Amino acid sequence: MSLDAAFELTLGALRVDVALSVADGEVLALLGPNGSGKTTMLRCLLGLVDIDRGHVEIGGVTCDDSESATWVPTERRSIGMVFQDYLLFEHLTVVDNVAFGLRASGRSRSDARSVASEWLERVGLAAFASDRPAALSGGQRQRVALARALAPDPSALLLDEPLAALDAGTRHEVRRDLRRFLGDFAGPTILVTHDPLDAFALADRAAIIDDGRISQDGSLDELRDRPRSAYAAELLGLNLLRGVAADRQVVLLGGTEVATSASLTAPGAAFVVIRPNAIALHAEPPQGSARNVWQGTIEHLDQRDDRVRARVKVADDLTLLVDVTPQAVRALSLAAGSRVWASCKATEIAVYPA
Repeated sequence: MSLDAAFELTLGALRVDVALSVADGEVLALLGPNGSGKTTMLRCLLGLVDIDRGHVEIGGVTCDDSESATWVPTERRSIGMVFQDYLLFEHLTVVDNVAFGLRASGRSRSDARSVASEWLERVGLAAFASDRPAALSGGQRQRVALARALAPDPSALLLDEPLAALDAGTRHEVRRDLRRFLGDFAGPTILVTHDPLDAFALADRAAIIDDGRISQDGSLDELRDRPRSAYAAELLGLNLLRGVAADRQVVLLGGTEVATSASLTAPGAAFVVIRPNAIALHAEPPQGSARNVWQGTIEHLDQRDDRVRARVKVADDLTLLVDVTPQAVRALSLAAGSRVWASCKATEIAVYPA
């Protein structure tokens, strides 16, 4: 019951050209900025948007193929879908919402409601079977939407920002439950999210889509340790730089030099990653062993729980995110416009081929 797709289409100003496959039981997190094509991809898989060229195969069934002119309508594709706003039927009871897909596929009302009742028991909402969706909390509505998607036993599951509408407290609880249900689902799952916590908690693999193309596809460890796009680095709160590496040194595009403790097997284009907590700020030129010392200007400070994130402009090709403590902000009298020195040890800098 795997999912395999490769297709192209143009939708207004957006051009999508992607290829992806998701194995049985695997959860793929699809991340990307707004307007990058994530939801459009899901709609193509569902058959709600026509592709120009390519194919979509789900559970061994060809649902779309431009060469053979094959096209299966949405209602006949074995796909469970949970939309960002859930799209529950407000005029139906909770049990009839869950039974809807089963009824649409031809199951009798009593049989469909029996299966739906079993699913409501599994998601902990049996007591709400006769209620209307308006009586439910956000987390409960999300569980109903998930039960409705899974009740027909689909070959694949698509989740479009399923936790985005929930408050922080409810999101943690629902994320935990969702992880359990995805662990039991035998088919492939695609999870669209903007939250890296969702990706790391729920997915086995991640793909970054930017401007209609997949710029990175790999394990979550690869995404965390070796981001390959500005969006991925920003999502994870990392400094991502690009330049040319040789002899344990990377020269950025504008000429700024970054010293590293390791070199590439062969010189050439390279990415550099620096974690914000690996950089120290100083009021005066620092004394010590750090091989990287730059002077810059603080553009702004952002309070984040028990730390402050400073954005420091060093040069046109180097702007750094730096994490410091509130105590350091006070001790160094840091503020927007402050001139500071930033230092980072070469051992704290990762470099890999671009």
